[in-house]
Amino acid sequence: MPEHTAASRLRLSGLCFLLQILTILLFAVFVRYSPESSIGLCSQKLNCSWRSQDLGFQHPRFRDVHLQSLLGFGLLVAFLGRYGPGSVAISILIVAFAIQWAILIQGFLYFFLNGKIYVGAQSMVSADFCAAAILIATGAVVGRVNPVQMLLLTLLGVTLFTLNEYILLSLMGVRDSGGSLTVHTFGAYFGLMVSRILHKPHTEKRKEQQDTGHQPDFFAVVGTIFLWIFWPSFTSATTAHDPAEPWAVLNTYFSLAASTLATFVLWPVLHVEGTLRMVQLQDATLASVAMMGMTGEMLVTPFGALIAGFLAGLIPPLGFRFFTPVLRSRLKIQDTCGVQNVHGLPGILGSLLGTLLAALATADAYGGRLELVFPLVAQGSRTAPDQALCQLSALPVTLLLAALGGCLTG
Repeated sequence: MPEHTAASRLRLSGLCFLLQILTILLFAVFVRYSPESSIGLCSQKLNCSWRSQDLGFQHPRFRDVHLQSLLGFGLLVAFLGRYGPGSVAISILIVAFAIQWAILIQGFLYFFLNGKIYVGAQSMVSADFCAAAILIATGAVVGRVNPVQMLLLTLLGVTLFTLNEYILLSLMGVRDSGGSLTVHTFGAYFGLMVSRILHKPHTEKRKEQQDTGHQPDFFAVVGTIFLWIFWPSFTSATTAHDPAEPWAVLNTYFSLAASTLATFVLWPVLHVEGTLRMVQLQDATLASVAMMGMTGEMLVTPFGALIAGFLAGLIPPLGFRFFTPVLRSRLKIQDTCGVQNVHGLPGILGSLLGTLLAALATADAYGGRLELVFPLVAQGSRTAPDQALCQLSALPVTLLLAALGGCLTG
């Protein structure tokens, strides 16, 4: 065992060294800071029109998104008492590499001009979105893979995430500002397929979800507070900003409130023998922001956000009670952190709701904001039903790429 442990440490050290040298060389050849005169570089790309925002506004938004990716996700995994702070360290390792790799892969598609990749605050936000999807995927396999495997998962996951995002946002013209599909759904089912390939028939059923004690609850409390503070900025980070009210921020807050009450409605009914713990509120919070990823900028009324949040809050209790046992016993998929219930299913529901809202989009309902939310519809390039069809078609595309990519990575 000591020899095996030493070999594992050496493999991790060697892989980190090779990956860092590779990214340094690629950065030296291709990556440059974006000059002030190139603020509109990315506007030539359909899905990058939002990236020509004022950088004075973008920097605090980047800060909030980065804090959510760096600390929020790590603390959300740290509620598992078996791993504790060690999971935060692995999350930071994943973020550190994912951001560098995403800058390169996304740069060649979105920020590439005259043979160089021009980076700024807006490209860092895009990289943080990518890192968030990878962290969601690792939630399905945490505790069953080592750091070396996590880095390899990140290497392939970032590439596949960028491919999926490019197909959806650039080629299909899908609106998904907060990542219901590109971040939550892709990350969840990519991780679940990796978990399925890694399934070991004789492995004992793990008990991470039943971990008790003050330390796991403390991490869940802090992680949930991080979600409430920073995720509204995460959801609205890629939306077009103008003097109008930030609908995505407001709708996310309403959704968070409603999902919390939904948990208190359903969990005591399904689990009479136990008391509600902070982990369950954390799951409801995650489900609501996954639901609002696509619809946050589309909902034109506050009560719509309350309805969406309430529905999202019902998914985790029902999922853990009825669907997770089937996932484990029938489909042979171990889902350590329940990403299916808190990211996957709410992300799918959010995309379906986004499809409905796209079909109902009219200039009367959105006013001058129609061009910000559905620019192709406002310009007359496509009708509202056509936009809805594109939104709906994006779901099977994402699931297919996540499933195939997860199998390959596993």
